[in-house]
Amino acid sequence: MEKKNVLGKNLEVCSLDPITGYFRNGECDHCQSDNGQHTVCAEVNNDFLAFSKESGNDLSTPRPEFNFPGLVAGDRWCLCASRWLESAEAGCAPPIILEATHEKALDIIEMSDLEYHKLHK
Repeated sequence: MEKKNVLGKNLEVCSLDPITGYFRNGECDHCQSDNGQHTVCAEVNNDFLAFSKESGNDLSTPRPEFNFPGLVAGDRWCLCASRWLESAEAGCAPPIILEATHEKALDIIEMSDLEYHKLHK
């Protein structure tokens, strides 16, 4: 079964460097065991990284014990849909790569919000 993105097409890879996704396969897959729903592919920026750290999820500090290099502005990462929505409401949402954002994100985020924040190439 093909995984679909929010545009109804095949889900594209979000990032292999750093490798992201719930399954660490580069894709913002969805499964029932992923309570955080890491379905939103975003290009993180400094505002979002600061917001996430202040909210209790430090994504910028390397954690070698988890093979996590720490993110820097410009990295693409599969974010929890609810955390991305919180950042949008706080005015610091990172841009989204629609082609790599799983359709399941639409359970939490309106398509109009995703389109508004899409990454412009």
